[in-house]
Amino acid sequence: MGVRIVTDSTADISPEEAKRLGISVVPLRTIFGGDVYRDGVDLTPEEFYARLAKSEKLPTTAQPPPQEFEEIYREAMEKGEQVVAIIISGVLSGTVQSATIARNNCGGKDIRVIDSGSTTIGLRILVDYAISLRNKDYPAADIADTIEREKDRVNLFAVVDTLEYLKKGGRLSRTAAFAGTLLDVKPIIYLNRGDLGVKTKVRGLKNAQMKILQMAKEDGIDMRMPISIGYTGGRDAFESYSKLCEEQIGSVSLTSAIGSVIGTHVGPGALAIAYFRKQ
Repeated sequence: MGVRIVTDSTADISPEEAKRLGISVVPLRTIFGGDVYRDGVDLTPEEFYARLAKSEKLPTTAQPPPQEFEEIYREAMEKGEQVVAIIISGVLSGTVQSATIARNNCGGKDIRVIDSGSTTIGLRILVDYAISLRNKDYPAADIADTIEREKDRVNLFAVVDTLEYLKKGGRLSRTAAFAGTLLDVKPIIYLNRGDLGVKTKVRGLKNAQMKILQMAKEDGIDMRMPISIGYTGGRDAFESYSKLCEEQIGSVSLTSAIGSVIGTHVGPGALAIAYFRKQ
């Protein structure tokens, strides 16, 4: 029996890449005024940040309806496939609730829904690991059990240009967001097991880039597992960050332009790394 890996668009996997990988991606929504876009489908990261720069009002985001998961589940079931769905943290989005409602509507049998506790490149490395297990012919139950066990090892650090977007989107309190208001101070945030917060603050972008890589190394990176780096907005700062990452850590498995849903909440100019901690 085959296994269908399902995730959501905050994993930043394009439709073309999803097809190549043999997985299904359910898009969240990004809303500019009255215009609703499917993340990664109707709105590429490049298009989103160009529009964000011109927009006077911050866009909003929304979870996909359960029906979109249900359609994928039923298609997989018709093909005799079991489903493992790995979804953005339930603390950050209601998407895992939509995925679970859809599972219940389909009877729940042979459909496993996992709250990743992460998003963007942190979610992506979990999906990538699940794909590697599927490609080794692991059954769905073993893939799901492994991801549930390993997901707490996934850590994400990011330097952001400002905390204003996280504050406006309700992901950080006003007090926590104050950390990034000083001139040229770059806040560093973390995400682990659904817990999002401000780790520290560093003066200067170059110093902040070095700091998140040092923090990751001190935390202990499992080099046998997928490692990903990502960025929001333009690629200029990312090019130097990518080179620095190669010097400090070595080659990474994946690089990603972070899409419109997460971009709405962190804004342009963010640089991130996600990895599995050593056991």
